[in-house]
Amino acid sequence: MPNAERSTPQIFFLPDFCAGRMAFAIVLIVELVAVVISIARQAIHDNFWIDLAAASMFLLWVGLGCTVVLCRARPRLRLMSTSGASFVALLLITLVVALVSEIAFRFGQYFSFGDPGALDMFPSRHALFLLSNTGIGIIVGALALRYFFVNAEWKRTTELEAQARIRALQARIRPHFLFNSMNTIASLTRSNPAQAEQAVEDLADLFRANLSDAKEHIALTEEFEVARVYERIEQLRLGSRLKVDWNVAALPADAMVPSLLLQPLLENAIYHGIERLSNGGVVTIVGTMHGDSIQLTVANPVADNAASFEHDGNKLALDNIKQRLELAWPGKAEVLVEILPNQYSVSLKFPYSKREPQ
Repeated sequence: MPNAERSTPQIFFLPDFCAGRMAFAIVLIVELVAVVISIARQAIHDNFWIDLAAASMFLLWVGLGCTVVLCRARPRLRLMSTSGASFVALLLITLVVALVSEIAFRFGQYFSFGDPGALDMFPSRHALFLLSNTGIGIIVGALALRYFFVNAEWKRTTELEAQARIRALQARIRPHFLFNSMNTIASLTRSNPAQAEQAVEDLADLFRANLSDAKEHIALTEEFEVARVYERIEQLRLGSRLKVDWNVAALPADAMVPSLLLQPLLENAIYHGIERLSNGGVVTIVGTMHGDSIQLTVANPVADNAASFEHDGNKLALDNIKQRLELAWPGKAEVLVEILPNQYSVSLKFPYSKREPQ
Protein backbone atom coordinates (compact mmCIF):
# COMPACT_ATOMS: atom_id res chain seq x y z
CA MET A 1 0.00 0.00 0.00
CA PRO A 2 1.42 3.44 -0.88
CA ASN A 3 2.50 5.55 2.02
CA ALA A 4 -0.07 8.21 1.21
CA GLU A 5 -2.85 5.69 1.80
CA ARG A 6 -1.62 4.36 5.10
CA SER A 7 -4.06 4.92 7.92
CA THR A 8 -2.86 6.46 11.14
CA PRO A 9 -2.60 3.79 13.86
CA GLN A 10 -4.95 4.18 16.80
CA ILE A 11 -3.22 5.81 19.73
CA PHE A 12 -3.70 3.74 22.89
CA PHE A 13 -5.49 5.91 25.40
CA LEU A 14 -3.77 4.68 28.56
CA PRO A 15 -0.43 6.39 29.32
CA ASP A 16 2.71 4.41 30.10
CA PHE A 17 2.38 3.77 33.84
CA CYS A 18 5.79 2.07 33.81
CA ALA A 19 7.49 5.42 33.16
CA GLY A 20 9.14 7.04 36.16
CA ARG A 21 7.56 10.43 35.47
CA MET A 22 4.09 8.86 35.65
CA ALA A 23 4.79 7.30 39.06
CA PHE A 24 6.17 10.62 40.28
CA ALA A 25 3.08 12.46 39.02
CA ILE A 26 0.79 9.99 40.79
CA VAL A 27 2.68 10.40 44.08
CA LEU A 28 2.32 14.20 43.84
CA ILE A 29 -1.38 13.98 43.02
CA VAL A 30 -1.98 11.51 45.85
CA GLU A 31 -0.24 13.76 48.36
CA LEU A 32 -2.20 16.81 47.23
CA VAL A 33 -5.47 14.86 47.56
CA ALA A 34 -4.42 13.67 51.03
CA VAL A 35 -3.75 17.27 52.13
CA VAL A 36 -7.13 18.43 50.78
CA ILE A 37 -8.97 15.56 52.50
CA SER A 38 -7.18 16.18 55.80
CA ILE A 39 -7.99 19.90 55.71
CA ALA A 40 -11.63 19.16 54.91
CA ARG A 41 -11.89 16.69 57.80
CA GLN A 42 -10.07 18.88 60.33
CA ALA A 43 -13.35 19.54 62.17
CA ILE A 44 -13.82 15.79 62.68
CA HIS A 45 -10.25 14.84 63.60
CA ASP A 46 -8.47 16.88 66.23
CA ASN A 47 -4.97 15.81 65.18
CA PHE A 48 -4.39 17.10 61.65
CA TRP A 49 -0.97 15.48 61.22
CA ILE A 50 -2.13 12.00 62.24
CA ASP A 51 -5.06 12.28 59.85
CA LEU A 52 -2.74 13.48 57.08
CA ALA A 53 -0.33 10.59 57.71
CA ALA A 54 -3.15 8.04 57.61
CA ALA A 55 -4.68 9.52 54.44
CA SER A 56 -1.27 9.77 52.74
CA MET A 57 -0.37 6.18 53.58
CA PHE A 58 -3.67 4.82 52.38
CA LEU A 59 -3.79 6.85 49.15
CA LEU A 60 -0.14 6.13 48.36
CA TRP A 61 -0.79 2.40 48.54
CA VAL A 62 -3.86 2.82 46.34
CA GLY A 63 -2.09 5.07 43.82
CA LEU A 64 1.09 3.02 43.56
CA GLY A 65 -0.88 -0.23 43.53
CA CYS A 66 -2.97 0.97 40.59
CA THR A 67 0.20 2.16 38.85
CA VAL A 68 1.89 -1.24 39.17
CA VAL A 69 -1.20 -3.18 38.08
CA LEU A 70 -1.89 -0.96 35.04
CA CYS A 71 1.82 -1.03 34.14
CA ARG A 72 1.82 -4.83 34.06
CA ALA A 73 -1.56 -5.07 32.33
CA ARG A 74 -0.92 -2.42 29.65
CA PRO A 75 0.54 -4.78 27.00
CA ARG A 76 -2.59 -6.94 27.15
CA LEU A 77 -4.94 -3.98 27.37
CA ARG A 78 -3.44 -2.64 24.12
CA LEU A 79 -4.78 -5.71 22.33
CA MET A 80 -8.37 -5.01 23.40
CA SER A 81 -10.94 -2.57 22.09
CA THR A 82 -11.21 0.80 23.79
CA SER A 83 -14.38 -0.16 25.64
CA GLY A 84 -12.96 -3.54 26.66
CA ALA A 85 -9.69 -2.05 27.88
CA SER A 86 -11.57 0.65 29.80
CA PHE A 87 -13.77 -1.94 31.54
CA VAL A 88 -10.82 -4.15 32.49
CA ALA A 89 -8.75 -1.15 33.67
CA LEU A 90 -11.63 0.12 35.80
CA LEU A 91 -12.11 -3.38 37.23
CA LEU A 92 -8.42 -3.56 38.14
CA ILE A 93 -8.55 -0.15 39.81
CA THR A 94 -11.62 -1.20 41.81
CA LEU A 95 -9.96 -4.42 42.93
CA VAL A 96 -6.84 -2.56 44.05
CA VAL A 97 -8.92 -0.06 46.05
CA ALA A 98 -10.92 -2.87 47.65
CA LEU A 99 -7.78 -4.87 48.47
CA VAL A 100 -5.94 -1.92 50.02
CA SER A 101 -9.06 -0.99 51.99
CA GLU A 102 -9.36 -4.51 53.36
CA ILE A 103 -5.67 -4.60 54.30
CA ALA A 104 -5.97 -1.20 56.03
CA PHE A 105 -8.93 -2.41 58.07
CA ARG A 106 -7.15 -5.64 59.03
CA PHE A 107 -4.11 -3.65 60.13
CA GLY A 108 -6.38 -1.54 62.27
CA GLN A 109 -7.82 -4.62 63.92
CA TYR A 110 -4.38 -6.04 64.55
CA PHE A 111 -2.86 -2.91 66.11
CA SER A 112 -5.98 -2.09 68.14
CA PHE A 113 -6.47 -5.65 69.37
CA GLY A 114 -9.77 -6.16 67.58
CA ASP A 115 -11.20 -2.67 68.17
CA PRO A 116 -10.11 -0.39 65.27
CA GLY A 117 -12.23 2.44 66.68
CA ALA A 118 -9.88 2.66 69.63
CA LEU A 119 -7.24 4.17 67.33
CA ASP A 120 -8.26 7.40 65.66
CA MET A 121 -6.33 6.74 62.44
CA PHE A 122 -8.06 3.40 61.59
CA PRO A 123 -11.69 2.86 60.46
CA SER A 124 -14.16 1.20 62.80
CA ARG A 125 -16.94 0.14 60.39
CA HIS A 126 -15.77 -2.61 58.07
CA ALA A 127 -18.58 -2.71 55.48
CA LEU A 128 -19.04 1.05 55.29
CA PHE A 129 -15.29 1.66 54.92
CA LEU A 130 -14.95 -0.99 52.20
CA LEU A 131 -18.04 -0.01 50.19
CA SER A 132 -17.45 3.74 50.36
CA ASN A 133 -13.82 3.43 49.24
CA THR A 134 -14.77 1.06 46.42
CA GLY A 135 -17.49 3.44 45.23
CA ILE A 136 -15.14 6.41 45.29
CA GLY A 137 -12.52 4.32 43.47
CA ILE A 138 -15.01 3.49 40.70
CA ILE A 139 -16.00 7.15 40.26
CA VAL A 140 -12.43 8.50 40.31
CA GLY A 141 -11.16 5.66 38.11
CA ALA A 142 -13.90 6.25 35.53
CA LEU A 143 -13.14 9.99 35.45
CA ALA A 144 -9.40 9.31 35.06
CA LEU A 145 -9.98 6.82 32.23
CA ARG A 146 -12.27 9.31 30.51
CA TYR A 147 -9.59 11.98 30.78
CA PHE A 148 -6.95 9.63 29.33
CA PHE A 149 -9.26 8.76 26.43
CA VAL A 150 -10.10 12.38 25.60
CA ASN A 151 -6.42 13.34 25.81
CA ALA A 152 -5.42 10.49 23.48
CA GLU A 153 -8.13 11.46 20.99
CA TRP A 154 -6.92 15.06 21.06
CA LYS A 155 -3.37 13.93 20.31
CA ARG A 156 -4.61 11.71 17.50
CA THR A 157 -6.65 14.55 15.99
CA THR A 158 -3.64 16.87 16.18
CA GLU A 159 -1.44 14.28 14.49
CA LEU A 160 -4.00 13.68 11.72
CA GLU A 161 -4.23 17.43 11.15
CA ALA A 162 -0.44 17.68 10.95
CA GLN A 163 -0.28 14.83 8.44
CA ALA A 164 -3.00 16.43 6.34
CA ARG A 165 -1.04 19.66 6.24
CA ILE A 166 2.13 17.81 5.32
CA ARG A 167 0.35 16.16 2.39
CA ALA A 168 -0.99 19.57 1.35
CA LEU A 169 2.57 20.90 1.43
CA GLN A 170 3.76 17.95 -0.66
CA ALA A 171 0.99 18.57 -3.18
CA ARG A 172 2.03 22.23 -3.41
CA ILE A 173 5.70 21.37 -3.91
CA ARG A 174 5.19 18.99 -6.81
CA PRO A 175 3.60 21.03 -9.67
CA HIS A 176 5.89 24.02 -10.24
CA PHE A 177 9.05 22.18 -9.21
CA LEU A 178 8.23 19.14 -11.33
CA PHE A 179 7.53 21.22 -14.41
CA ASN A 180 10.75 23.22 -14.01
CA SER A 181 12.80 20.07 -13.43
CA MET A 182 11.33 18.23 -16.43
CA ASN A 183 12.05 21.22 -18.67
CA THR A 184 15.65 21.29 -17.41
CA ILE A 185 16.07 17.55 -17.99
CA ALA A 186 14.57 17.85 -21.48
CA SER A 187 17.10 20.53 -22.40
CA LEU A 188 19.94 18.31 -21.14
CA THR A 189 18.97 15.12 -22.98
CA ARG A 190 20.76 16.24 -26.15
CA SER A 191 23.49 18.49 -24.81
CA ASN A 192 24.53 16.36 -21.80
CA PRO A 193 22.80 12.94 -21.59
CA ALA A 194 24.86 11.82 -18.57
CA GLN A 195 23.87 14.91 -16.59
CA ALA A 196 20.24 14.43 -17.65
CA GLU A 197 20.34 10.84 -16.37
CA GLN A 198 21.76 12.01 -13.02
CA ALA A 199 19.05 14.67 -12.81
CA VAL A 200 16.35 12.02 -13.35
CA GLU A 201 17.84 9.89 -10.57
CA ASP A 202 18.01 12.91 -8.24
CA LEU A 203 14.41 13.78 -9.06
CA ALA A 204 13.31 10.22 -8.26
CA ASP A 205 15.17 10.29 -4.93
CA LEU A 206 13.64 13.62 -4.01
CA PHE A 207 10.08 12.56 -4.74
CA ARG A 208 10.62 9.30 -2.92
CA ALA A 209 11.45 11.36 0.17
CA ASN A 210 8.46 13.65 -0.40
CA LEU A 211 6.12 10.69 -0.70
CA SER A 212 7.42 8.95 2.41
CA ASP A 213 5.26 8.46 5.47
CA ALA A 214 4.57 11.80 7.15
CA LYS A 215 5.40 10.26 10.54
CA GLU A 216 8.82 9.03 9.49
CA HIS A 217 11.90 10.23 11.33
CA ILE A 218 15.33 10.03 9.74
CA ALA A 219 18.93 10.76 10.64
CA LEU A 220 20.09 14.34 10.20
CA THR A 221 22.60 13.28 7.53
CA GLU A 222 19.76 11.78 5.46
CA GLU A 223 17.81 15.02 5.79
CA PHE A 224 20.87 16.91 4.54
CA GLU A 225 21.20 14.52 1.58
CA VAL A 226 17.58 15.14 0.55
CA ALA A 227 18.22 18.89 0.63
CA ARG A 228 21.47 18.47 -1.36
CA VAL A 229 19.59 16.46 -4.00
CA TYR A 230 17.12 19.32 -4.31
CA GLU A 231 20.02 21.77 -4.55
CA ARG A 232 21.62 19.80 -7.41
CA ILE A 233 18.38 19.82 -9.39
CA GLU A 234 17.86 23.55 -8.93
CA GLN A 235 21.53 24.18 -9.74
CA LEU A 236 20.94 22.75 -13.21
CA ARG A 237 18.18 25.28 -13.79
CA LEU A 238 19.63 28.38 -12.17
CA GLY A 239 23.32 27.77 -12.85
CA SER A 240 25.70 30.32 -11.37
CA ARG A 241 22.83 32.37 -9.97
CA LEU A 242 22.45 29.84 -7.15
CA LYS A 243 25.03 29.09 -4.50
CA VAL A 244 24.42 27.21 -1.26
CA ASP A 245 26.92 27.59 1.58
CA TRP A 246 26.74 24.58 3.90
CA ASN A 247 28.13 25.00 7.40
CA VAL A 248 26.73 22.03 9.32
CA ALA A 249 29.88 20.14 10.34
CA ALA A 250 29.24 20.91 14.01
CA LEU A 251 25.98 18.96 14.07
CA PRO A 252 25.81 15.29 15.15
CA ALA A 253 25.15 13.01 12.21
CA ASP A 254 23.11 10.53 14.29
CA ALA A 255 20.48 13.03 15.46
CA MET A 256 16.95 11.88 14.57
CA VAL A 257 14.56 14.47 13.12
CA PRO A 258 11.15 14.48 11.41
CA SER A 259 11.62 14.09 7.67
CA LEU A 260 11.42 17.06 5.30
CA LEU A 261 12.44 19.76 7.74
CA LEU A 262 15.20 21.36 5.68
CA GLN A 263 14.16 20.78 2.06
CA PRO A 264 11.00 22.95 2.24
CA LEU A 265 13.04 25.77 3.78
CA LEU A 266 15.65 25.50 1.04
CA GLU A 267 12.91 25.47 -1.59
CA ASN A 268 11.34 28.61 -0.16
CA ALA A 269 14.73 30.31 0.00
CA ILE A 270 15.31 29.57 -3.68
CA TYR A 271 11.79 30.05 -5.02
CA HIS A 272 10.89 33.22 -3.09
CA GLY A 273 14.40 34.63 -2.73
CA ILE A 274 17.21 33.63 -5.13
CA GLU A 275 15.00 33.07 -8.18
CA ARG A 276 13.54 36.58 -7.92
CA LEU A 277 16.94 38.29 -7.84
CA SER A 278 18.41 39.08 -11.26
CA ASN A 279 21.93 38.20 -10.11
CA GLY A 280 20.89 35.36 -7.81
CA GLY A 281 22.56 34.95 -4.45
CA VAL A 282 23.82 32.64 -1.75
CA VAL A 283 21.66 30.54 0.54
CA THR A 284 23.43 29.96 3.85
CA ILE A 285 22.69 26.86 5.91
CA VAL A 286 24.28 26.93 9.38
CA GLY A 287 24.03 24.27 12.07
CA THR A 288 25.16 24.83 15.65
CA MET A 289 24.92 23.04 18.99
CA HIS A 290 23.76 24.81 22.15
CA GLY A 291 24.14 22.34 25.00
CA ASP A 292 21.78 19.48 24.17
CA SER A 293 19.90 21.51 21.57
CA ILE A 294 20.41 21.77 17.82
CA GLN A 295 19.90 24.99 15.89
CA LEU A 296 19.57 24.89 12.11
CA THR A 297 19.36 28.23 10.29
CA VAL A 298 18.55 28.86 6.61
CA ALA A 299 19.18 32.42 5.40
CA ASN A 300 18.91 33.95 1.94
CA PRO A 301 19.00 37.43 0.32
CA VAL A 302 15.68 38.93 -0.72
CA ALA A 303 14.33 41.88 -2.63
CA ASP A 304 11.61 44.34 -1.58
CA ASN A 305 12.26 43.89 2.14
CA ALA A 306 11.26 40.24 2.10
CA ALA A 307 7.68 41.02 1.07
CA SER A 308 7.64 37.94 -1.17
CA PHE A 309 8.05 35.74 1.89
CA GLU A 310 4.56 36.64 3.08
CA HIS A 311 3.31 34.22 0.41
CA ASP A 312 0.76 31.64 1.63
CA GLY A 313 2.95 28.77 0.46
CA ASN A 314 5.81 29.88 2.67
CA LYS A 315 3.48 30.23 5.66
CA LEU A 316 2.11 26.75 5.01
CA ALA A 317 5.62 25.27 5.01
CA LEU A 318 6.55 27.01 8.26
CA ASP A 319 3.27 26.00 9.91
CA ASN A 320 3.89 22.38 8.94
CA ILE A 321 7.41 22.42 10.33
CA LYS A 322 6.27 24.07 13.57
CA GLN A 323 3.54 21.50 14.07
CA ARG A 324 5.78 18.50 13.37
CA LEU A 325 8.48 19.80 15.72
CA GLU A 326 5.83 20.30 18.40
CA LEU A 327 4.55 16.76 17.89
CA ALA A 328 8.06 15.37 18.16
CA TRP A 329 9.19 17.51 21.14
CA PRO A 330 6.18 19.14 22.85
CA GLY A 331 7.18 22.49 24.28
CA LYS A 332 10.88 21.93 23.56
CA ALA A 333 11.22 23.02 19.92
CA GLU A 334 10.68 26.34 18.19
CA VAL A 335 10.81 28.04 14.80
CA LEU A 336 12.24 31.56 14.70
CA VAL A 337 11.81 33.87 11.70
CA GLU A 338 14.00 36.94 11.26
CA ILE A 339 13.27 39.51 8.54
CA LEU A 340 15.99 42.05 7.78
CA PRO A 341 15.98 44.70 5.02
CA ASN A 342 17.79 42.44 2.54
CA GLN A 343 17.75 39.04 4.23
CA TYR A 344 15.26 36.47 5.38
CA SER A 345 16.19 33.65 7.77
CA VAL A 346 14.46 30.78 9.54
CA SER A 347 15.98 29.03 12.56
CA LEU A 348 14.84 25.64 13.84
CA LYS A 349 15.67 24.77 17.46
CA PHE A 350 15.04 21.26 18.78
CA PRO A 351 16.58 18.76 21.24
CA TYR A 352 19.37 16.44 20.20
CA SER A 353 18.07 12.88 20.30
CA LYS A 354 19.65 9.70 18.92
CA ARG A 355 16.33 7.91 18.98
CA GLU A 356 13.14 8.65 17.08
CA PRO A 357 11.19 11.37 18.93
CA GLN A 358 8.08 10.04 20.67
